[in-house]
Amino acid sequence: MCGIFGSAARRDVADLIVRGLRHLEYRGYDSAGVAVVDGGDLKVVRREGRIDRLAEAVVSTGLHGSTGIGHTRWATHGESTERNAHPHRDGSGNLAVIHNGIIENHEVLRERLVGRGHAFSSETDSEVLPHLIEEHLKDQDLLGAVCSTVPELIGTFAFVVIDRTRPGVLVGARRDSPLVVGIGDGENYLASDVAALLEVTRDVVYLENGEVVELTPDSVRVIGPDGRERPAVAERVEWDAEATAKGGYRHFMAKEIDEQPAAVAKTLKRHVDAADERFLVPGLAPIADFLRSVQRVTIVACGTSWHAGLVGKFLIEERAGVPVEVDYASEFRYRDPILADRHLVVAISQSGETLDTLAAVRDARARGAKLLSIVNVQGSSLTRESDAVLLTDAGPEIGVASTKAFTTQLLVLQLLSLGLARLRDRRSVEETRAAVDGLRRVRAKMEECLEARDEVARAAERYARASDFLFLGRGVNYPIALEGALKLKEISYVHAEGYPAGEMKHGPIALIDRSLPVVVIATPGRVYEKAISNMQEVKARGGRILAVAAADDAAVAKLAETVLPVPVVDDSLSPLINVLPLQLLSYWIADLRGCDIDKPRNLAKSVTVE
Repeated sequence: MCGIFGSAARRDVADLIVRGLRHLEYRGYDSAGVAVVDGGDLKVVRREGRIDRLAEAVVSTGLHGSTGIGHTRWATHGESTERNAHPHRDGSGNLAVIHNGIIENHEVLRERLVGRGHAFSSETDSEVLPHLIEEHLKDQDLLGAVCSTVPELIGTFAFVVIDRTRPGVLVGARRDSPLVVGIGDGENYLASDVAALLEVTRDVVYLENGEVVELTPDSVRVIGPDGRERPAVAERVEWDAEATAKGGYRHFMAKEIDEQPAAVAKTLKRHVDAADERFLVPGLAPIADFLRSVQRVTIVACGTSWHAGLVGKFLIEERAGVPVEVDYASEFRYRDPILADRHLVVAISQSGETLDTLAAVRDARARGAKLLSIVNVQGSSLTRESDAVLLTDAGPEIGVASTKAFTTQLLVLQLLSLGLARLRDRRSVEETRAAVDGLRRVRAKMEECLEARDEVARAAERYARASDFLFLGRGVNYPIALEGALKLKEISYVHAEGYPAGEMKHGPIALIDRSLPVVVIATPGRVYEKAISNMQEVKARGGRILAVAAADDAAVAKLAETVLPVPVVDDSLSPLINVLPLQLLSYWIADLRGCDIDKPRNLAKSVTVE
């Protein structure tokens, strides 16, 4: 989950690398470092903590050079200290390496290298890399040494190396962790995420698994696992640099909450062709025949994306009549999943690089399943390994706590359920058209909901010092209760639990007292009366009720201490609306508690390690 940025250029790159790392800090912010080749010297600056400390050190040390690499760390092996920060060096002092991932056989490699006279200074698994490359440099050039090093490694990695004796050259390699080439004019780049490149280029080359790449200011060579070179064909990225800026907001999360209505509308426009009366979502075309007779669907995802998958289960089963199970990707391959004939696996991931999800889908494909991915990053590993792809149009999401990625995933799951229903003749053209018209009205409803932010802010002031929360929802809003609890935990560090409201009396009711805020989703729908009954049970035990409900709901107002008002929509669309005040509630509580909202402790955005 670490951030990688490197450049070979005809200009000074030290400041450029620091700026690139700022765009990647959401991938890890325990420590950071930069290495540059300056004339015949290799200079390294590392600091514990945030990028600001590194930036100050780069200026104060007068770091300059036209070839360089930078890294922001999310610790796996070894504490968050300067000596464990990247870049790491070899024994000769010629090499510097940055690494994302885990080298699982690092202890065996380290023992072997120590036996050959190598000395180590850190606790990290990553430090074996420069020493291994140093060994292979005895009889090869840098590219060849990296190609010889890769087969010795067990685990996941993206790494980049520079050599003070070879200025103007970067060599990188990847296996299961992302690494992207950026193509410039007289300068080329390597990064772990497209977002870091948008300031300098929108032309990128996505490296395939197992590939090694050599960059100079004027050339890009890509070597496959078979040792053959392949053309480095650039693709144009649709995002622009402004999408990764705060745009006047104090936090990315606040900006990204506000961007949700537009992101949902843009995602809908991408997929829906109003002139196509058959309503075949274009992204489903490659597997349309398979979907007509699909027998079972398994959704695999992690974290917030898993919650989106739970909403998708309700929609697909009701509309398309296909049984659906939702699995944690991190658990899927560690059991023996039964994948029947005509089995579809749907993978949901913002980044398309979540290692647990990639491992799950690779296992599923090996067992004969078809793979459909819902992902926000075109060209990511997940998009390249899928039989069909439904892209979300959230744009870059920088805040670690997912917001607009989640709601655009919900929108795509709406379309998937409708597309499946049409392909299986479970919905008429007219019914489908009416459903799509409802989706078109969601943007305005989301905007109306966000206009009530001041009421949510006042509620946050009332409950900001609570030490525990309980979130309750029923039916299609049970996953939204889970998501609300997760958001609060992620950014405010407040203990929160989400439950199906009907399960409250099977255990969680024991937690209810006069100090416990209980957030209940009680919007109109098929389980509305049940939600009211659950609120009465909480009220009878002295619980403090915050209700997500229609502003004019008198029944809810009698029971709730606080109402977070939302506009009324069809029950099937309500998750897209009801999650918004829960995002805002978490945001304001975290702000009032003085938490680092965009960079919550111990978390990183893209989980590329297991």
